[in-house]
Amino acid sequence: MPIEVIMPKVDMDMESGRILAWHAGAGDFIEKGDPLFDIETDKATMEVESPGNGTLQHTAPVGANIPIGRAVAWLYSEREKIGPPPEGASAVPERTPAEPGPDLESVPQKAAAELRSSETEPSGKLRASPLARRLARERGIDLARIKGSGPRGRIVKADVTVAPALNSEPTDAVPAGSTAAAVMKMFQGREFEEVPLDGMRRTVAALLAEAKQAVPHFYLRRRIRLDALLDLRARANRLLEGRTARLSVNDFVVKACAAALQQVPGANAVWAGDRILRIGPSDVAVAVAVEGGLFTLVLRDAHQKPLATLSAEIRDLAVRARDRRLAPHEYQGGSFAVSNLGMFGIDGFDAVINPPHSSILAVGARMRKPVVDDSGGLATAMVMDATLSVDHRVIDGALGAEFLRAITDNLENPVAMLV
Repeated sequence: MPIEVIMPKVDMDMESGRILAWHAGAGDFIEKGDPLFDIETDKATMEVESPGNGTLQHTAPVGANIPIGRAVAWLYSEREKIGPPPEGASAVPERTPAEPGPDLESVPQKAAAELRSSETEPSGKLRASPLARRLARERGIDLARIKGSGPRGRIVKADVTVAPALNSEPTDAVPAGSTAAAVMKMFQGREFEEVPLDGMRRTVAALLAEAKQAVPHFYLRRRIRLDALLDLRARANRLLEGRTARLSVNDFVVKACAAALQQVPGANAVWAGDRILRIGPSDVAVAVAVEGGLFTLVLRDAHQKPLATLSAEIRDLAVRARDRRLAPHEYQGGSFAVSNLGMFGIDGFDAVINPPHSSILAVGARMRKPVVDDSGGLATAMVMDATLSVDHRVIDGALGAEFLRAITDNLENPVAMLV
């Protein structure tokens, strides 16, 4: 029997993968371990190796969206006759045709009817995953009015998560933001550009909308003095000159947070549905913007790594994130994240927690501002505003305050966290 090449599951939440490119063509002889094809998931681009030796045949087309576990090609040995795909095996799907754009002349009621028609099986049954159906029932959402993003228009969890409750038909008197046709109708006659959602943007939208609705956020704020840290950073960069890249303030922030998670172990925890998981090591995530979305890069055992090592690891992960070349373990996990917009001149902001994390530190720009010194007089200092967003299910107010105080103490007394 020929070897079946299947779409692998490389991500915890992955349901399908889109084929970006083949490294070999039909009729080529492939050896086990050779790069075979590239796939795009919601979060990354991955290279898939050949599972065996053989002549490549029946390859799925570039651009096809293939469910996990389904065949994308077959490998035939020299003794096997090459014919159609083996009987009983999962057939390689054809490329999904492009969907037509919405009818700008349609009213919301007509758009809903079109969606009901387009999202049903020939028997009239809606195509939706069991999880999507359960979420829709719990949230009172009409599946017939949701555009599915899964294979062959199947409605999946992400589609339900971002959809508002649609029990009643919208009317022209009440603007409805639930369908493209309804929103685009409002802008008839105005110039606009339609930007389709890729897998990453769709996933980011779904996860953050769900997080903001489901996670009970509260916020703690501190103004952190950075004079001692900036002095230590300048001396360290002089010593490291020519040997490694310069240390950034963000490197110190990551190190301070990693140390604080060890100092306040109750904050190093995540919500796990019906229980709390206390984490041992400090696996700190760093939010990095990429085209079309963002990654939270996970720095494992950050409390044990020297600053120069952490700095180099952050730069390496950020470069590969922008090229969509991360392995899942490099952007999944951790109990806590850092989001820094200081380089854009933002004074301060409130960040949205990215589950399963239980907190995230939003870091603003460092600025020279007036302060009261130890003698009660006025002085100036370099300060930075930081806001800790906290999941109240995991961390109570007093514990969150203790955690933020530990972060602040580490940054204001940076030598202590390095010894």
